[in-house]
Amino acid sequence: MRIVRSWKGLSEADRGAAVALGNFDGVHRGHQQVIAEAARAAMTTGAPLGVISFDPHPRRIFQPQAPAFSLMTPDQQARALEALGVDLFYILPFDEEMVNLTDRQFAEQVLHQGLGIRHVAVGFDISFGKGRTGSPEIMRAYGAEMGFTVSVAEAVSDGAAKFSSTGVREALRSGRPDVAAQILGRPFAIEGVVEHGRQLGRQLGFPTANVALGDYVTPRFGVYATRTRLPDGREIAGVANIGVNPTVTGVIAPRLEVWLFDFDEDIYDQVIETDLIQFLRDEQKFVNLEVMTEQVMADARKARELLLPDF
Repeated sequence: MRIVRSWKGLSEADRGAAVALGNFDGVHRGHQQVIAEAARAAMTTGAPLGVISFDPHPRRIFQPQAPAFSLMTPDQQARALEALGVDLFYILPFDEEMVNLTDRQFAEQVLHQGLGIRHVAVGFDISFGKGRTGSPEIMRAYGAEMGFTVSVAEAVSDGAAKFSSTGVREALRSGRPDVAAQILGRPFAIEGVVEHGRQLGRQLGFPTANVALGDYVTPRFGVYATRTRLPDGREIAGVANIGVNPTVTGVIAPRLEVWLFDFDEDIYDQVIETDLIQFLRDEQKFVNLEVMTEQVMADARKARELLLPDF
């Protein structure tokens, strides 16, 4: 998969794709439906399969004071798209020029002239162009005029609610990683560099790998059963706290602190990816470290029973 970060002056190898258009934060099952529409057109026409997204996310521009909301890092998004067979990942700059393009200018200058698309797949609720005036119907009209075909993916749901990035965020904020996983089609995962800490957990008998949440949506503070992937591909069960660890002073920014079971290797400064499997309890402030340690050990037993039933 090639990553293309512009829509101007592209080589012919980076033009002429059948593309899916959207933000694709999470690459959830609804997004996958849009990409599948583009994939069908790519197969029919012999065009490469492309995905168009934007950096920064438009919400960063229009709602700059909004709390962190991302469901993936760019690396996670790229891996998810590559796994779906995407050939070209267009990460277009959502800059002042892009913000001010009308829906017609976006279709004509970016899609038609810049990327030379042969097909575009969109979601049923897409809007595009300055003032969000573009719609699926308007895109169909532009396609007919400019010579590219258009398909519209309908809402995908489990019968109760449509699959959406908002639904994933709501599930995580309410402590329902199982619901988030149902929408995503895989567990929600936090990826980041293991940071150096005070090694308090190691002193208490449960060494943790600490990862900043960064731009991720903040899940409900509390304790989770987890699975963590290491850079070498190993996957290790564990238990994690997400929050500010109120029993210990000095922690300000929320973070993931994961105890990897039966593991004692130096992974500082390495990138790990931790799946949230099940919420176990809310974060608590304990009267002392002894009480906290006792509870952590109880949490670990529960997580082992869930993840390692034969332990």
